[in-house]
Amino acid sequence: MKKYYSPLVLLLALLASLQAYSIPKLNSLPTATATIYLDFDGEDVQNAVWQSGAPFTCAAANMTDAQITEVFNRVAEDYRPFNINITTGLDEFYAAPYLTRTRVIITPTSAWYPGVGGVSYVGSFTWGEDVPCFVFCDRLGPNSAKMVAECCSHESGHTVGLSHQSSYDGSCNLTAAYNAGLGSGQVAWAPIMGNSYSRNMSGWSNGPTPYGCTAVQDNLSIITSQNNFTYRDDDYPDDINNVLGKVTISGTPIKGIITTSTDMDVFKVNMATNSNFTIFVDPFSVGANNAGADLDVKVSLYDASKTLVKVYNPEDKMNVTIDTILNKGDYYLIVQGAGNNNASGYGSLGSYSITGLQKILPIHQAKLTGSVNKNKHQLNWSIISDELIQSIAVESSTNGIDFYTLTTTNGATNSFVYTPLKGDVIYYRLKITSTVNQVVYSNTIALKVDAKTAVIFSVSTVVRCVATVTAAVDYAYQLSDINGHTIAKGKGKQGYNQIDINNQPAGIYILQLLSNNQKQTERIIKQ
Repeated sequence: MKKYYSPLVLLLALLASLQAYSIPKLNSLPTATATIYLDFDGEDVQNAVWQSGAPFTCAAANMTDAQITEVFNRVAEDYRPFNINITTGLDEFYAAPYLTRTRVIITPTSAWYPGVGGVSYVGSFTWGEDVPCFVFCDRLGPNSAKMVAECCSHESGHTVGLSHQSSYDGSCNLTAAYNAGLGSGQVAWAPIMGNSYSRNMSGWSNGPTPYGCTAVQDNLSIITSQNNFTYRDDDYPDDINNVLGKVTISGTPIKGIITTSTDMDVFKVNMATNSNFTIFVDPFSVGANNAGADLDVKVSLYDASKTLVKVYNPEDKMNVTIDTILNKGDYYLIVQGAGNNNASGYGSLGSYSITGLQKILPIHQAKLTGSVNKNKHQLNWSIISDELIQSIAVESSTNGIDFYTLTTTNGATNSFVYTPLKGDVIYYRLKITSTVNQVVYSNTIALKVDAKTAVIFSVSTVVRCVATVTAAVDYAYQLSDINGHTIAKGKGKQGYNQIDINNQPAGIYILQLLSNNQKQTERIIKQ
């Protein structure tokens, strides 16, 4: 019998067809053989392992293009470390070999399997029978892109051989069959094979299963050894001594992937001149506050001698911002995954981008030199700048790390004499500020101190406006004229101090310095 279809039925069929073809065509790694197909447009299912082989129809997910794209991006990031393609394309699924593919049907048709967000068979990825797994989007939000994506990764995780991951107390008692993770905010973490719906950072884990607190399941080893695919090829060298070449940190992102917990991506950066150095290393995300990111970024900065300058690894966020000032020369950046208060570094994997900017400073050179003359240190410097210098702070340190200011002078000065107070090595550097508020540090030098000539107080004896006192300890002082009349008294701090005598007439003055049980008297001549 010939069937008759009304124009309305034909129109509805056409619209349904157009909706099916409107699914965004997305691929995470088209060159990969292994494939996970995210099927959003409905499916007629007949498979021996589901409903005893009886055919049934799964309705389309009825999700928007934006929701589908977010689900894809979240799942693709979960599988980013591996040589596998996450796709929304049926052709890519059929092109993959039988033993390296699976289909995830996202559907609101859920009545046939009550009480769960999805269902799958463990290990079915390699069965060669195209056994699909299911994600019931009507029970997840409904149609929450975040929850649907977590369930897609979870159910497909079963197909590649993974069991659930559970949590136990200190006495090895099961507290949750589905580990719900820890924390709040963007670094809140839960295992993909647990319950990750309410945590931002989800990842593959190396933890216990429902079969016992000692039945630890190494997700990464199982995924990469039992499914005919392994990790992606490493994209950047791990060795700081074997860098491919210099890279330019600019507004154009440099993109990379951390594939294993031991993977490190090393970049060599050249600073053509003294410059502000600002970079942003961001994990892949689908929204603000690193939503959907799997990689908690850690960045280490090394100088040209490959000495560590600083490690950037904020505890409360997954991205890294470096905003500092670097002198001319080569530097190295090492990007890697890190753990935090809620998760280890095991599953901190995924993709990232580096963007930044370099702004040339008006101060092109700040060179400091020094010499020792008996117990005095003579410091000299030369500065080349396009702008006027607002101030120069002479800083010292006993360990080369923690510096404090000895004195601050104007840009017209190019030398300073200092008498150290202890027999040791003293480190010096300059902090130079231009009139446009750019700050540059000079090189650091080290000068020795003769312990035999070191003193408690060092005082300038011929002055014009101020008397300077360099002290090894905090102290009290009293300034008197030649007749013994007190002119000034007060307290000074350890380090470099000044006593104002600008309003006093020229002549001879007596300065008494007291600290603990030590007393020192100096004669000062004001010119």
